[in-house]
Order: sequence, then structure tokens, then C-alpha cells
Amino acid sequence: MKSIFLIIYIVFSTFSAFSFPIPKDGEVSFDIIRKNKTIGNIVTKFTKEDQMVKIHTVMDIKIKVLFIPAYEFFQETTETWKEDELIEVVGFTDFEDEREYHIKGKDIDDKFIASGMDGELELDKSIITLNYWNKNIVNQKELFDTQKGIVREINVKKLKNEIIELNNKKIETEKYIFNAKKNPKDLGPFPEYTLWYHNNELIKFKFKNWKDKNRTITIVRTDWDSN
Repeated sequence: MKSIFLIIYIVFSTFSAFSFPIPKDGEVSFDIIRKNKTIGNIVTKFTKEDQMVKIHTVMDIKIKVLFIPAYEFFQETTETWKEDELIEVVGFTDFEDEREYHIKGKDIDDKFIASGMDGELELDKSIITLNYWNKNIVNQKELFDTQKGIVREINVKKLKNEIIELNNKKIETEKYIFNAKKNPKDLGPFPEYTLWYHNNELIKFKFKNWKDKNRTITIVRTDWDSN
């Protein structure tokens, strides 16, 4: 079970006047499901300040076997956006083993200067984060991974639209397959993700981890209201 959630990235970053939709109540939540059991959740809160929006996300996973803790994972990230531009990111990731990463990134002199697992990076100012909530990721070639503070090359394939059921409602969605290049310091390959969006909002995504191939991890929107 160790490391099965190595790559459930914090899923969120979005705009409206920005290019991603900000929820009416300023909050979205997802359940993380394995073997038909909810093992954790992701909650993201959006705070608008003039032309800025702060996006604060917490992902918390706890698994117990016979009431004994068997796996824990925690990630907290705050992103600051100005219109379509990522201005700053601050994050912390605590893996189930002894690995911990403090992630930082900020616009400085027409560059995005970041730090994390690979040390300090000087990135293009237009870089955006690897957060599945932001549908703009499907149009990128590279993304900043806020779980480890690294850049990943990505490849996205559009599939046929699909109708899925959520909260007893049928929803027409756009469906994508998302892959990313492995970093040399990763313990295993990056898993393939399937993503479902409705009107640019992330509704559901899933993947299989390389150490847990027989189990699909599914992350489902819990506060969805089509109205």
C-alpha cells in the first residue's frame, strides 16, 4: 500500500474573469475512493481580492487496517493568480515515508523562480501548475508540479465526450487521457490519468498507481450542483 498516492496531485487552480470557473460559494470538495471506500478528501477554497484570486487546497488521506494507521498523506498548497497568470505558489507535501517537500514559486523579473525537490528553478513566466481542476492544463506542454516543486513534460489526448452519473444526475462531460514524463528522482513511473470535465469544471478523475495496479483510485466531486 506504500506510496499508492504518490501522484494524486492537488487538483486545483481555476479561472472565471480568470480563465477558469470559480465556484459560486468559493469552495469545491472531492472524495478520494479506493476499494469502494472513502479514504480521504480534497477541499479547495477560492478567495478573490481585486484582480487577484488565492486558491488554498488541502488534501488529506488516512488509511487504517484493523484500526491501525497504515498510510497517511498530506498536502497543502496556496496559489495566487492575477487574471490568467500564476503569480505565486507556496506548498508543503508530507509523504507516508520520511520525504517532505516545501515548495515555493514567484514571479520575479519576468521569470517564475521556483524551488522544490530539484532545488531552484528559473521557469518561463507563463508556466502554470499541474492542477487538474484547471482545464487549461490540457493545452500545455509543460507544467509546474506543486507536489514536488518540479517541471513535468506532459501529453494529453482528447477522447469522445461521455455521459457520467453523479449525485443521481447524468452529466455530459469532455474526457481526456493525461500522461506526464517521469522525473529521475521519482520512485516509479507517472501513472496515466483519466479526466472528466463539464463546462470547464473538473467532475471526476481516476488513475492506477504502479505499486497498486489492481486498484483504481477515483476522485469524485462531492458538492456538485448543476444548477
